[in-house]
Amino acid sequence: MTNCEEAKQMRSGITIQGRIDRKGEARTVNTKFGETQVCDAYLVDESGEIKFTLWGDDISKVKDGDTVSIENGYTTTFRGEVQLNKGRQGKMDIVQNES
Repeated sequence: MTNCEEAKQMRSGITIQGRIDRKGEARTVNTKFGETQVCDAYLVDESGEIKFTLWGDDISKVKDGDTVSIENGYTTTFRGEVQLNKGRQGKMDIVQNES
């Protein structure tokens, strides 16, 4: 299991668990796969936080305070900030709902 600080140094194969914090508003973007929704949130654990990009159906699955587990995630750097993505081959599970 990777933590947030370690994930920032990795490119792929990231398995991590953390709490969703500061989930932003969804917005529509055009990608090479067509138009989709994207939303920024922060994944927080004992080591710190990492920006976590939620895509499509995943946006409505989580809310602030939920604990999620991500398997086979990867990172990108956008505007100087490392961002964690689930990826097409990745998996995200809700470990614990906030409520």
